[in-house]
Amino acid sequence: MKTNIRIFSILIAIIVPLFLMMTSIRILLNPFFLDYEYNLPNFPADEFGFTKADRLHWGKLSLVYLTNSAGPEFLADLKFEDGQPIYNERELSHMLDVKNLVQLMIKILLPMAAFLVLAWIFAWRQGWKSEFWKSVSLGGWLTLGMIGLILIGTVINFDALFTGFHHLFFTGSTWLFYTDDTLIRLFPEKLWSDAFTFMGVFTLAAGVICTFVGARLAHKSK
Repeated sequence: MKTNIRIFSILIAIIVPLFLMMTSIRILLNPFFLDYEYNLPNFPADEFGFTKADRLHWGKLSLVYLTNSAGPEFLADLKFEDGQPIYNERELSHMLDVKNLVQLMIKILLPMAAFLVLAWIFAWRQGWKSEFWKSVSLGGWLTLGMIGLILIGTVINFDALFTGFHHLFFTGSTWLFYTDDTLIRLFPEKLWSDAFTFMGVFTLAAGVICTFVGARLAHKSK
């Protein structure tokens, strides 16, 4: 019995930070984030000619592509007024890689949520509610540690953090582009730095809630 409870607790504690971080990322994969970013007074202008309206138009379409069920043709068919494609082959290849990663994350999110709900129901029926909430609290602490490191990395050396992230999830140098490529013009480093920060803050806030609410409910469930 103790072994079962330990395994049960470890799984919950591991899933909580992953679920919170992925949920925060999913929230940011919405057009409102681009509305916010492109309207910031200190957001860098595109030196090659995109207006704010251009960025909002092409940027939102690119974001929609990551979360819809369309194939690469969704972006490949996008053209400028002169008939030139918005994205070159290298950019399309990278966006497909990003889409596959995002789609995998979305597919994992629902089972994670289902597991946590079923785990609570199981804990309630088996009289393990205290252990369940202790695990949620531990997951919250793990979240705080993980996000704390990410936020520190963002402040100290975002370039190194950003590079490390891409080396972890993408092969070779497929994610490197020229400054006049559409991806860089639509999504400059400022946007990514802010995205990492917001993801960290959202996840950190959820982690704090899990840490202290979980501990309180664990105490009340004894």
